[in-house]
Order: sequence, then structure tokens, then C-alpha cells
Amino acid sequence: MLIYTDLISGDELLADTFKIQESGPVLWECDCKKYLKSKNEDFQLEGANPSAEEANDDGGEGEAVMVHDIEDQFQLVWLKAEEGMKPSKDAFKQHLKIYMKKVLTKLTEKGAPKEKIDEFKAGAPAAVKKILGNYDNYDILMGKAMDGDAMHVLIDFREDGVTPYATLWKHGLEEVKV
Repeated sequence: MLIYTDLISGDELLADTFKIQESGPVLWECDCKKYLKSKNEDFQLEGANPSAEEANDDGGEGEAVMVHDIEDQFQLVWLKAEEGMKPSKDAFKQHLKIYMKKVLTKLTEKGAPKEKIDEFKAGAPAAVKKILGNYDNYDILMGKAMDGDAMHVLIDFREDGVTPYATLWKHGLEEVKV
């Protein structure tokens, strides 16, 4: 199995269990699934005794939230617009400028082939234009480290209006064999 980690933060963002498709020379897309998850649905060791504090959580047993599988599996943090967490388009544009520089620096430090660096340099401006042109439609998620300079995972819906998909920067991911 392959896990893809963020080149900047080291957060796990993707796995080869998702159907990954290239979207231009520098972006990857993968279809996601949305499902209902109980708010208190966490793993417990067999025989573990929950503390009295945990038993008195405000959430009821029947409460559930809709999540994307990529969000749930990699513990991504959703920057919700209604909570004022989603950055403005201008702020996100600034983030992308910083992110591009950091990715180029990391690729150089890690001794990436010149072709890979050139591909990123050549494809990044068109990818940024595509992302900013569709910015209002995206849900934005961050890795669990909440590193503001790291990759932000973008979620949108396919033309059918039902199938969610994630967009990630191909060159900003590092492949880890598990």
C-alpha cells in the first residue's frame, strides 16, 4: 500500500486505495465518498472503560455528521466558510505563492530530477489559475498538523453534482510504502 504525505508538513493526505487521476501536469484528482458518521464514533480498545467525563459528552448518541472519506481517513480539518475558517480568495492566492516556493525548495533539497522540477514550474501557473477560477466551489481541508504553509486539500463535486472529488498537488506529495 502507498500513502502520500505532504512534502511540507509530513501529514498523510492520500493513499493508493483512492482512484487517482491526473488533472493536468501538476494536479491529481480522486473521487471521494460522503457518508454519515456518528459524532462520537471513535475506536476503543476491547475491555476499555470510558471515563465518567467521556460519558457526559454534550453530544447525544444519535448525533451524526456528513464526512468525506478522505477527510475521515486522514483526519483532515475542514475550514468551513460558515464558521469563518475558509480563507478569502486573496488570502488563498497568497498561500499558494508561499506553498509553491516551499515545494520548489523541498524538491531541490531532496534532489528531485530536473524534469520533475521543470514540470512543476511550467504547470503551476495554469493550475493556480484553474483553482482560483473555481475557488468559490471548493471546500478546503488542511492536514491534522494545521500547518498553514502546507498543502490544502480541495473538495468539489463532479458535473453530476453528487460525486465529491479531492484535488491535490502531485509534486507536493511524497510516496511512502507501508
